[in-house]
Amino acid sequence: MRVVSGEVGGRRLVAPPGRATRPTSDRAREAVFAALGSLGAVQGARVLDLFAGSGALGIEALSRGADHATFVDDDRTARATVERNLAACGLAARAEVVASDARRFLDQRDGPWGLVLVDPPYAFDDWDGLLRAVAARMAPDGVVVAESDRDVTVPAPLGLARARRYGSTVVTFARLPGDPIPGDAT
Repeated sequence: MRVVSGEVGGRRLVAPPGRATRPTSDRAREAVFAALGSLGAVQGARVLDLFAGSGALGIEALSRGADHATFVDDDRTARATVERNLAACGLAARAEVVASDARRFLDQRDGPWGLVLVDPPYAFDDWDGLLRAVAARMAPDGVVVAESDRDVTVPAPLGLARARRYGSTVVTFARLPGDPIPGDAT
């Protein structure tokens, strides 16, 4: 696994040991960030990486010009891995790593977040509640990227902007009411 592009493009990242973390493939990350780049959703953004795992998604955002990223994970090994990857990339000064469950974090911290990256374990089943909590803390022009092994139903007030499959991963883009991702129909 590596950082695909940007300031630290090509830098290798490590994943937490074991099978509990499923890192996003380089191919899927490249496609996700190409779409986000076309929106101008990364440059200067305040990023929230929920279920951070290795931190690859948030680190990709930082590498591509996000101002700051907050990485949230309730697993100690995952947080240590995120910290190690941030240090190896020289990005730790622009990041915060938080020990928390994603919903508890959202209940305790306000946004607004310009880019929210949500990549829970595939068994996760509270998409509706989580995405509603995310929507309440998003910037007006913010974007949510959700990864799952199945289609994710996007609850109001968010609107579905795009959904794509990359192997066994479905990536769903959602935003508050406004323009869809350019060049894409749902």
